[in-house]
Amino acid sequence: MSQTPDWPSTTTETAADPAHRRAVLMLLGAALLWSLGGLLIKWVDWNPLAIAGMRSLIGAAVMALVFRKELRFSGSFEQIGAAIAYAGTVVLFVVANKLTTAANAILLQYTAPVYVALFSPWFLGERTQRNDWLSLAVILLGMLLFFGDELSFHGYLGNGVALLSGFCFGWLTLFLRRHRHESSIPALVLGNLLAALIGMPFMFQSMPDATGWIGLLLLGVVQLGVPYVLYSFALRQVRAVEGILIPMIEPVLNPVWVFLLLDETPGPMALVGGAIILGAVLFRAWRTR
Repeated sequence: MSQTPDWPSTTTETAADPAHRRAVLMLLGAALLWSLGGLLIKWVDWNPLAIAGMRSLIGAAVMALVFRKELRFSGSFEQIGAAIAYAGTVVLFVVANKLTTAANAILLQYTAPVYVALFSPWFLGERTQRNDWLSLAVILLGMLLFFGDELSFHGYLGNGVALLSGFCFGWLTLFLRRHRHESSIPALVLGNLLAALIGMPFMFQSMPDATGWIGLLLLGVVQLGVPYVLYSFALRQVRAVEGILIPMIEPVLNPVWVFLLLDETPGPMALVGGAIILGAVLFRAWRTR
């Protein structure tokens, strides 16, 4: 008799599983830490690709140090695929921010759930449900309202790069989910090293000051290393679609930090859009209770 794959079910029993609830909290925690990126990147006066490369190099060093017993590079399809998708996600997003508006870059990167929803049934054997598509539609509507005043049809190259970053982010989620029976740390370390290699030629133009290095350390450890570890651990317990939808709270949190620290108040439409995103994500997370 053939064994049924152990994909997490969407029954009440799974929703009540403490491991599943912890995974949802990890996803929310990852989104919270990712949202510090915009503020911390502004802190560092350096070439954007140099920042991306050094951030990844620091992240790789911290992951390798903390999880050194798990560093087994098998060279499997899932491990290499996750590493390439990871490097593409973090590097292309920085490039997109350089070529188009930050609002365009964030919105287009978060087309990633569409790819996850489309390819999960084929790549993972996880059926995308009707409420997954409904959640995605509501969140994307909220994001359009949230970024409405800042969106631009200019910068076609940057928009294309941002879409490609979203494609990579979607496939990173799919590969990490498929790779869940093995440690994801080697794939993340390898992906960070690839990103560091891409950014290395831009690191020698100039060097940041002492304050900039503090920002880089925070970027590498707090904004990159810890949240991606949380994200990869969470994907062991939740379906890929759920794993990519819940972190979509991140774009809303970015301006919260700016408001708290720089006193920049978002407009009325942004507030409405942010409320829709927060409501949809938190409702989906709350369903696990």
